[in-house]
Amino acid sequence: MRSPTRSPTKSAWRCLILSSVLAASAVQAQTIRAVTETTPYTFLKGDRVEGPATEVVERTLQAAGLTDYQVKLYPWARAYDMALKEPGVLIYLIARTAAREQQFKWAGEIMKIQYHLYRLRDRSDISVKTLADAKNYTIGVMRDDVRQQYLQSKGFQRLAVSAQWIDNFNKLIKRQVDLVPLTQDDASSLCAEAHFDCAGLERVLTLDEASTGLYMAYSASTADSTVQKTRSAFDKLKADGTVRRIMEKKP
Repeated sequence: MRSPTRSPTKSAWRCLILSSVLAASAVQAQTIRAVTETTPYTFLKGDRVEGPATEVVERTLQAAGLTDYQVKLYPWARAYDMALKEPGVLIYLIARTAAREQQFKWAGEIMKIQYHLYRLRDRSDISVKTLADAKNYTIGVMRDDVRQQYLQSKGFQRLAVSAQWIDNFNKLIKRQVDLVPLTQDDASSLCAEAHFDCAGLERVLTLDEASTGLYMAYSASTADSTVQKTRSAFDKLKADGTVRRIMEKKP
């Protein structure tokens, strides 16, 4: 004969409630992993990730009371993959596009950017007046970057994909690619890194449709409470001019 089911004792209930509280606390206490790539606004200095955009992110997290965080720099494809698949990941600077809208939880626009196609100034054989003209040439792009996604959406086939922008830039210098899409600040920074005179570059076309805002955004599985705290703190820093003042600093 089966024994009657016993109701949990008060002690058992206390243990169950305590376990639930501890589990919830562990989730809330999870370290935020802020990830980015090397740009003029995000870079390694010694063993720390610094730059104006990094300062904005750290000031925001501190103002939100989210002080348990780490900032790491990776190749863009790896940072992007982490933010797509793992909880508690805050990626920046990421372009907000229609395709990405539901993939992330957006926390704040740090800056606006404009992309341009550049060629070597002495490449008179390259003539680009329209976006359609650019399809005739090989363009260096970075894996999973918004510029790669944009050009693919426009039917571009001749894309040379690299893991880092400096790799694309070196390919341009060596004439292994014909064009690269960069911001003006990107171009200046890459010229310095490659020890190349920027007077040897020429801007041939502005990619107006691809030009957009760059954000900080959480992975979709991140707790809404964390996202809301971050968003509220960022909005206050942007409203009082803190974000603008930080981003205007020269690296």
